[in-house]
Amino acid sequence: MMTDKVRIDSLGANSLNGNNETYLARQAEFESNVRSYPRKLPLAIAKANGVWITDVENNQYLDCLAGAGTLALGHNHPDVLQSIQNVITSGLPLHTLDLTTPLKDQFSEYLLSLLPQQGKEYCLQFTGPSGADAVEAAMKLAKKFTGRSGIISFSGGYHGMTHATLAVTGNLSPKEAVNGMMPEVQFMPYPHQYRCPLGIGGDAGVKALTYYFENLINDVESGVRKPAAVILEAVQGEGGVNPAPAEWLQRIRKVTQEHGILLILDEVQAGFCRTGKQFAFEHAGIEPDIIVMSKAVGGGLPLAVLGIKKQFDAWAPGHHTGTFRGNQLAMATGLTTLKILKDQKIAEKVAAQGEWLKGKLADLQKRYPVIGHVRGLGLMIGIEIVKPNEAQDHMGCYPADGDLSALLQKKCFEAGLILERGGRNGCVLRLLPSLLITNDELGIFLDKFEQALLAAGIKPV
Repeated sequence: MMTDKVRIDSLGANSLNGNNETYLARQAEFESNVRSYPRKLPLAIAKANGVWITDVENNQYLDCLAGAGTLALGHNHPDVLQSIQNVITSGLPLHTLDLTTPLKDQFSEYLLSLLPQQGKEYCLQFTGPSGADAVEAAMKLAKKFTGRSGIISFSGGYHGMTHATLAVTGNLSPKEAVNGMMPEVQFMPYPHQYRCPLGIGGDAGVKALTYYFENLINDVESGVRKPAAVILEAVQGEGGVNPAPAEWLQRIRKVTQEHGILLILDEVQAGFCRTGKQFAFEHAGIEPDIIVMSKAVGGGLPLAVLGIKKQFDAWAPGHHTGTFRGNQLAMATGLTTLKILKDQKIAEKVAAQGEWLKGKLADLQKRYPVIGHVRGLGLMIGIEIVKPNEAQDHMGCYPADGDLSALLQKKCFEAGLILERGGRNGCVLRLLPSLLITNDELGIFLDKFEQALLAAGIKPV
């Protein structure tokens, strides 16, 4: 019997000479070409706390990525860390498949209470611990319940990188040379505050898109069979931070109900106070048939859950399984996170901060015309970078500038600010910081962002 304890060495600035470049070179040797973030954010993280990251060379960064929105409370929140310790010392198993525990019971009750009407009409399904697996389960369930096979998705949408979820994702680049996509996926145009896909813009554009969707469903000559489900994000994240107009979402909800089509809301990135409400769809006052939840729901650890209207729970036992759907540590950290978000009224704080920050960015836009558009809800904000010296289109929009956006991301990093990009050709700089970020820290963000603009050679007007 082995009596020696396994020891995890403390890693820090002295390991591998404390050199970012050395760690990145070793990662390139160890890992596949599929790695992405290290190519844009070339650091090796030594420690993190709140909204701050420190690399192995002792450089500090303000983190406005936060695990792509996963870390709702930021890095290493003490209550989250304590919840992990509590599980470890409790004697609970760390792996349970879908067997129940008192912790799972607590987590389930609390999560349901956050769903529409306190979750009275919903049940939960624990899937494999990724948003993509939850989306897979949602689409399978819709097909099983309706007996139909089609799915309607939207341009600019992002729902995952598995084979089926990629089929309903808008981005064409990862689809290259991947044959045999899931069939009967119909894409529809999604509203865009700055670049209307119909070239109309404003309220008229939203009304036209609403009519277009309704007509497609009603038209017996549309060529599109009635789908099993419609899947969408109430605020598109990877697609460039595009909030859906309330009236458009409301009409989609009405049409899907009238035709017996399940409405799946992907709240993986926008859920849990990120947009200033518990869920982004609440801005439109609608109730989805299936809610897809991941990222923040696990409090920083892997977890994914569906909220399913009970009337659509057509599963037979074991018809969608996953070895790691019983992650006890994630239920503990998730429960702690969800309680803090609700008890401290973080949604209201985030809504106010988002409006303040958009106002400050709009002021910055007046001095730096390369900022073409600022949009978003709460602390899910997009800054579209454009070419203001080129001709505007008929709606008054300048051409997007993905190259400058990439340069600005690099200059932000050099200034100690971590941002992600998204949107068409990566032209949108995206903010997804901890929801506990302070006003002072948002002020630091603004200072660092302007430093990056100047470092990129952009002169104020």
